[in-house]
Amino acid sequence: MDTIKAEANAVIQKVTEKVTDALAPQTPFQQNTPSIISHDHEYLTSNTGNRIFDNHNQLKVGPRGPVLLEDQFYREKITAFDHERMPERVVHARGNAAHGYFQCYESQAAITRAHFLQDPNLKTPVFLRFSTVAGSRGSTDTPRDVRGFAVRFYTQEGNWDLVGNNIPVFFIQDSIKFPDIIHAVKPEPHNEIPQAASAHDNFWDFISLMPESTHMIMWVMSDRALPRSQSMMEGFGVHTHRLINEKNESKYVKFHWKPVLGVHSTVWDETNKISGKDPDYHRRDLWESIERGDFPEWELGFQVFDDEMAAKFDFDYLDSTKLIPEELVPVKMVGKMTLNKNTENYYAETEQVAFHLGNIVTGIDHTNDPLLQGRLFSYIDTQINRFSSSNYHQLPINRPVCPVRNHYQDGFMRMENMKGRVNYEPNSFNPQGCPYTTSFSNRAFVTYPAMEQGPKIKHRSESFNDHFSQATLFYNSMSEAEKDHMVDALRFELGKVETKYIRERMIDRLNHVDNTLAKRVAAGIGLPGPKEPVGVNHGRSSPALSQTNHIKHTAKARKIAIIIREGFDFDQVSAFQKIVTDAGAHFEVISKWLGNVKASNGKEIEAEKNFNTTVSVFYDAVFIPGGKHVDELKETGEAIFFIAESFKHCKTIALAGEAVQMLAAARIDGLTTSSSVATVDHGVVTTQGSTGDNFNQFGKLFIEGVGNHRHWDRSKLPIFNRIAV
Repeated sequence: MDTIKAEANAVIQKVTEKVTDALAPQTPFQQNTPSIISHDHEYLTSNTGNRIFDNHNQLKVGPRGPVLLEDQFYREKITAFDHERMPERVVHARGNAAHGYFQCYESQAAITRAHFLQDPNLKTPVFLRFSTVAGSRGSTDTPRDVRGFAVRFYTQEGNWDLVGNNIPVFFIQDSIKFPDIIHAVKPEPHNEIPQAASAHDNFWDFISLMPESTHMIMWVMSDRALPRSQSMMEGFGVHTHRLINEKNESKYVKFHWKPVLGVHSTVWDETNKISGKDPDYHRRDLWESIERGDFPEWELGFQVFDDEMAAKFDFDYLDSTKLIPEELVPVKMVGKMTLNKNTENYYAETEQVAFHLGNIVTGIDHTNDPLLQGRLFSYIDTQINRFSSSNYHQLPINRPVCPVRNHYQDGFMRMENMKGRVNYEPNSFNPQGCPYTTSFSNRAFVTYPAMEQGPKIKHRSESFNDHFSQATLFYNSMSEAEKDHMVDALRFELGKVETKYIRERMIDRLNHVDNTLAKRVAAGIGLPGPKEPVGVNHGRSSPALSQTNHIKHTAKARKIAIIIREGFDFDQVSAFQKIVTDAGAHFEVISKWLGNVKASNGKEIEAEKNFNTTVSVFYDAVFIPGGKHVDELKETGEAIFFIAESFKHCKTIALAGEAVQMLAAARIDGLTTSSSVATVDHGVVTTQGSTGDNFNQFGKLFIEGVGNHRHWDRSKLPIFNRIAV
């Protein structure tokens, strides 16, 4: 007991020092900023006028203990935030969803008693909702943004909601800061500009004052924030959770979703054009994939570890701004999720689904992650606000598939009440029919009895203080192309920031990550680069963090454009269509106008799209066959632009026979092209052969190119920057 008191007194002393430090005229993270703390400053207060001591941490039992519900300031703040809008979600407003099922590969009884993870023959229904975070419901699918990845398992023992993102870390360590990060990224309140965009002063002002956000910013400025499709995104549970087996033994777990098609992205220019041409690009792609039977699939992976392993980490596993590198704890694949059914009514399903991290099943439990603890309160409060009732769980999309029996009653939207006289427990009128409590051994959910002790304080654990090591790890893990894209993204975002000292402060933040990165970004936004690095880049990397290591080398579900005019080579198109179909991809025929187009042999093929209704950014690759039609295509600006833009976006281009001339028309020169056999140069595949083995080899090279996703080395060619699109 004396030891506990001594530790408590030490923490209280630190908190006391923290109070003293808070009165200083300037805190470290406000360097290069006009002073915002002075004796005549208007103090931050609660709604009842109480001055706020700490706006960065929830009240916890000790620095790493559970959050206490008695923290009235946090509850007031998060409640005010949750109720800002009705009925649209404040965050994750723009979403789309689909139904499917999950099957485990083998029993996971050694680590969890969760029923749906025991029998590989059991198909557990799931509902998966994707979403963007910052934009409103009427915004676009493809901004630079985090994507929500929320999965509901309708298990035989209740609903389990695994509510995560396509990025494994988050901006903040404590959910008390969630209203602040979202307010900062949303349109600025004085003019409601910009929509679904982070390239503005408020966002970067907040980020530059929050060192803990640095790791997340590296992810958001990477290609991960520009997914090619929702079926090519990873998903993450973000937080550390618990798994509990039948012996009531506990281990920690991080949840991963690995897409079977690999992890792929668009490029920034392409993303912007898609947003203007088809704001529904991602939801359309998912819908059409399911309708034609290309069912998206993800493997569920577990990173399982215990206290002994965690003690060796150089970071805190309860810190949601940190990930566990797969080199430290490998991801074990435990099952597969398949989406095989589209929604029947968007509002009734996608819009009315109410996820909640508190929807949990026996065998899975929470930890003391302060971001997770705050979400447990915020989610249910949000749903009550959206539905104006606590009875939202009775809507069809939210109902569990197992029986529900309790004595809750009445209220707005209540559709089911217990019949008869009794509405309480225990009772002596209907003891046989009365629902009753049961035990852990009888499959009841029981919170893991972790030992907790410590003073009631608002304080953050010292183990949360390293804000840059993993940001550097992520940067070091990127390929050269990914690093280039990250630099371009930061130059764009910070180039939109009008306040100079915010840009300067962000360069200082980036210098904590990597000196070269900071210098490259500074050079693009009119600032001098830092001469010396802050610390030394530790040189560590994690291959799993780079998308280039998630390529599955498959053309499955890819979309190919075939461009023709009257006089095209019919045999080449027919052979190519079979090659594409056999590879699991699909194609669309494009011409000047819709309708049938006559080939050189008199046969016809229907053009499904024309240059008025489609553009290159909707496709993963393009093919133009040989034939007399090439003379006309060389004079068609839309066709020339289609090739030039595809080249600029590093996509695979296939040209047969006379179509090789389209390279010169698009001002693409210096590539090796074929006069007789199939060749490939930087993803441009050419041949003069019409059919037979030569054309089959041409098709094989094309499919290999599509399976590689993009040809990033193309951007190093001298001609690359001469092509204007």
